[in-house]
Amino acid sequence: MLTRSLAASAVLMLAAWTLGALGVAGPAAAAPPTCADIDATAVGQTCQIQLSDPGYRVDITVPATYPDAEALFDYVTQTRDGFLNVARTPDARWAPYVLEMKSTEYRSAVPPPGTQSVVLETYENVGGPHAATFYKTFTWDQEHREAVTIDTLFREGTDPFPVLRALVQDEVTQQFGVTEPILGGAGTNPRTYQNFALTDDSVIFFFDSGTLLAETAGAFQVSVPREPLDALLA
Repeated sequence: MLTRSLAASAVLMLAAWTLGALGVAGPAAAAPPTCADIDATAVGQTCQIQLSDPGYRVDITVPATYPDAEALFDYVTQTRDGFLNVARTPDARWAPYVLEMKSTEYRSAVPPPGTQSVVLETYENVGGPHAATFYKTFTWDQEHREAVTIDTLFREGTDPFPVLRALVQDEVTQQFGVTEPILGGAGTNPRTYQNFALTDDSVIFFFDSGTLLAETAGAFQVSVPREPLDALLA
């Protein structure tokens, strides 16, 4: 049995060497998504989608070269298509429906090679009493080549959210001038903080309307210093 195994291994090694010598490559890695995959136009380092109709308007600009482009483009496609499903429904409207999405990029070199974050801010008006502004963020770990989420941002076994709540509340108090602004248990709920971006000296959190404060506060962002969180960050 051992002789047969050695013989089989030798055959496999010889076959692999022969293919390499002949220049026959193995399975090619899938090409990264491009602007064309989301029916967008490449403009510089961005993908742009601009649609205009008497009943609606779409204006989207997102990065073309974000490392986790598939996740980013999936979100853009779902948001655009969901809007169009509503906007293309015949009805009586006094003004065109609107979808606008813009992006901001943040980078951190701590620790090297650091992280890259993209923040999508979306404004949507589909004729209700209030237009909506909401966020979606993506953060990429350059060293481990993987996405960073609120579930992996902090060290395993730590409880960062009471600390984070206090830091965020201090910043919110300065912005809005109120002493007890945070709704119920929202301040220690991990989902509250799921949209974030990293820089060298801060963690920026993005909150949709009604997520952390009363809806009258609208959507907003809070930047907290990294130093008090350093021992908790993964």
